[in-house]
Amino acid sequence: MLSSSFRLQPSAFSLSLGILGSGQLGQMIAMAAKKMGHRVLVYDLLPGGPAASVADEMIVAPFDDEKALRDFASRVDLITLEFENIPAASLELLASLRPLHPSPHVVRICQDRVLEKEFLQKHGFPVAPFRVITSVEELVAAVRELKTDAILKTATLGYDGKGQVSIAANASVAELQQAWAALHAERAVLEKRINFCAEGSVIVARSTSGEISSFPPQENSHARGILDVSRAPARFSEKVLREAEGMGGKIVEALEVVGLLTIEFFLLPNDEIIVNELAPRPHNSGHHTIESSKTSQFEQIVRAATGASLGSTELVKPALMLNLLGDLWKAGEPDWKPFLGHPEISLHLYGKKEAKPGRKMGHVTFTGEHREELLQQAKESFKS
Repeated sequence: MLSSSFRLQPSAFSLSLGILGSGQLGQMIAMAAKKMGHRVLVYDLLPGGPAASVADEMIVAPFDDEKALRDFASRVDLITLEFENIPAASLELLASLRPLHPSPHVVRICQDRVLEKEFLQKHGFPVAPFRVITSVEELVAAVRELKTDAILKTATLGYDGKGQVSIAANASVAELQQAWAALHAERAVLEKRINFCAEGSVIVARSTSGEISSFPPQENSHARGILDVSRAPARFSEKVLREAEGMGGKIVEALEVVGLLTIEFFLLPNDEIIVNELAPRPHNSGHHTIESSKTSQFEQIVRAATGASLGSTELVKPALMLNLLGDLWKAGEPDWKPFLGHPEISLHLYGKKEAKPGRKMGHVTFTGEHREELLQQAKESFKS
């Protein structure tokens, strides 16, 4: 009996994808890439992250280790990332060796609130009034000039409510000195506090060919500065939904993003949209797309980065996503049995080894007509 085999050559349908970062976003990117037939190599500072269990290989090294970065690049066809706080010099080095999506230029703007606000303002996108702060004297002058309650945010590294201090319009000099000292930053942004009625986000993909596709916007609610629940579709007017998608497409074009860009925004009572932040990667608020959409955000970033055509972003069923934080483990691991047998509930646990307060350990997606009721039942069960 004759047998034969064929050696497949690397192509757009069989690539080695490098991922910077091994957290849950990297894990879900890796899962999507593997499903599409790609190999995955993960790079991170520490071993054992969620993506490590999915990847074919992992390199453990600091993000400024030039030798390790060169080794990483030599073993992949292209590179993407799951978080943006990576040294600029390291991104520039990798981009000189392999296609890196998003580019160092995009990441540099999105990892620095000053650059991000200035970019958005320069290109005519709506942002809250802000001032760049480099000293307590500048902070005092800016507060007196804005004459409104504000938020002082570090230029870099802040996330999930970290690196922020609330500032009252009538704050004294002593209080402002204390706020500046508490921030431990050399540069910051003082931003007018927006009286919004809702928060939302829109995730937009742009491929290597310039093709652009937006996911329907989702409505987000936060608790203690961390995303709690995302709803898709968002309970916004058609005008707001169209405007959010259109603005997202214009921002990715202006930035020349390849991959995904998430635009977080505030919605004012008059249906005006104010851009809050940009994230050049998959986003927590888009986790529901795994169950709700024809193409998940994780498959979409792989498609965009590898040069494949973008997938359909059609929302095939409404969904709610609930974050599972480490606080739920304070009395031991929760009982997941009620979540595992229900056809409208999808449980995702990231496999992190240690549960800490505020740490994202997993999420639950509720679909179907009973999703709001199921969400409330889940929240009640966690209280008991």
